[in-house]
Amino acid sequence: MATRRTDIEALYARHREPLLLFLARRTADPQVALDLWAETFAHAAISRRRFRGTSDEESAGWLYAIARRRLALYYRRGHAERRMLDRLKLERTPAGPELLAEVERRAGLAALRVELAAALAELSPAVRGAVQLRVVEELPYAEVARRLNTSEQAARARVSRGLSALAELLDTATIREAVAR
Repeated sequence: MATRRTDIEALYARHREPLLLFLARRTADPQVALDLWAETFAHAAISRRRFRGTSDEESAGWLYAIARRRLALYYRRGHAERRMLDRLKLERTPAGPELLAEVERRAGLAALRVELAAALAELSPAVRGAVQLRVVEELPYAEVARRLNTSEQAARARVSRGLSALAELLDTATIREAVAR
């Protein structure tokens, strides 16, 4: 059955859970996933008149493209947004613990964290340390270089190598997830 351009309710009914799990697995944070999920459907509702597809597959592709853009925007703006919220003493009302636990369980975040820890363990200590400082602790490259007692260029290279290696190591999980749909 083809989805009409304005049939957001049907799109929501078909994709609400898979899309939420998609976002939860990519953020490893149920609260962030819920926020991005809501943003995705809000954006879909607002822009539904511009959608030109006619099939369910095209509708799903359009929705997931919106979700990927929301996710990319989250990663780009995330650090600055968190600093601004802290500075303004604003807090986002979090979802309840039951909902967060349910999203975490359905998305398999515990297993994903174990898989990520195993992949990190395969990196050399120098590369793992650079990834930890830059990605997890969100330090600027200059500080990563200072802490690792190396040049900024070397710190950037270590982080790049580490992220590339992680992408290769974790890619099989992404492929399994995509095939399971």
